[in-house]
Amino acid sequence: MSTPASASPGVRLLILAAIPAVLIGIGSALILKGVYLLSDLLEPVLWQTLPKVFGATESTPWWIFTVLTVTGALIGAVVWLVPGHAGPDSATTELDGPFPKLMALPSLALVLVLSLAGGVSLGPENPILAINAVLAMTLLGRLKRMPPALLSTLAVAGTIGALFGTPVAAALVFTGAVAGSKLPGSLWDKLFLPLAAAAAGSGTTLLLDGPVFSMGMAPVGQVQPYDLLMATVIAMLAAAIGVLMIWVFPFVHRGFHALRNPLLFTLLGGVVLGVLGMIGGPITLFKGAEQTGELLKNAGHYSTGQLAAIAGIKIVALLVAAGAGFRGGRIFPSVFIGTALGMLGAALVPGLPLPLAVACGVMGFVLAVARDGWIALFIAVAVLGTGDVAVLATLCVIILPTWLVVTKAPGMLIKPKEQFAPAGVRAKTS
Repeated sequence: MSTPASASPGVRLLILAAIPAVLIGIGSALILKGVYLLSDLLEPVLWQTLPKVFGATESTPWWIFTVLTVTGALIGAVVWLVPGHAGPDSATTELDGPFPKLMALPSLALVLVLSLAGGVSLGPENPILAINAVLAMTLLGRLKRMPPALLSTLAVAGTIGALFGTPVAAALVFTGAVAGSKLPGSLWDKLFLPLAAAAAGSGTTLLLDGPVFSMGMAPVGQVQPYDLLMATVIAMLAAAIGVLMIWVFPFVHRGFHALRNPLLFTLLGGVVLGVLGMIGGPITLFKGAEQTGELLKNAGHYSTGQLAAIAGIKIVALLVAAGAGFRGGRIFPSVFIGTALGMLGAALVPGLPLPLAVACGVMGFVLAVARDGWIALFIAVAVLGTGDVAVLATLCVIILPTWLVVTKAPGMLIKPKEQFAPAGVRAKTS
């Protein structure tokens, strides 16, 4: 049913409002790029320059342990002592908030750079979304017809576009969000500004870097009934593993935060991550985007046991990093875990196309963590980077039974009653 023309905000208003939306999208991408540049400057110092001084390499077990332990201590000190305390614990926030106060942004940016460069198994999503949303509301808050909620929405859309190098992800995320909103006009009137911000953000990223997740795998081709069945099993098992991880998550979070002081529980988290890194090696470190490409590039070099170990270590690392007070998102490492699970599934099911197995592993695990079918579908297709429309149709079928695995499961989010109030840090910083 179409919306009456009188309900539309009008072409002139949409065009005028698109100007700040595009600026927000470009700014969001540039800030993300700035964070990446800082972490890219620090990372080689930590993993190439310094280890040579001590006769080690980035793969030396004791060096991996040292870097992650020191990273945990530094991040814990910032969360404990620096004004703003790096904002709320990422384990307690969704991608769309709550956001911290302006004074928390410098400390939040600092711990994000340390986390990305130090090899912590978290992505940049939650912190960079918070930084961009708060800056948009602060800098453009006086614009007429642009309330803070709309500005934060545009910043989130622009950042999602920048993170994934395409506005499609933002379009899918915000379709459901704006459909029930009180904004005037039809669905596409409501999507116009978020899509403008997302397009500007993704366009800026593509000009600077290129696609983030696209691995350029071979097209899946025609899917046989047996392949469809086995792929569905892989997706459902990956989702079930994700649900099990999420069920354990509150206990992990509660255990670390029982130490109360951020310096203590984040330092302990760094120690545990260091031990896991010693066992799993460099492939299990960092946010996982580059490591996903490395894993797929060397697919034939891993045994089923190695793939199972890599996935298991990364799952535990994600639990620890998210539960021990580090700031970061869960989507990027979830893509790596889903890829490893998909590769394991392909190794265990002879003849099953590897791209299809990987797509289903990613879709299932991301679906459990993000609890958003659109995001799971988008990332699964984006990882393949094949442009194969047939695989999208196949995944739309497979996601239906997979959703039944996660629909009643809890989300990977710590509710206020499940939190401790760390010493020296206010329980609520937003």
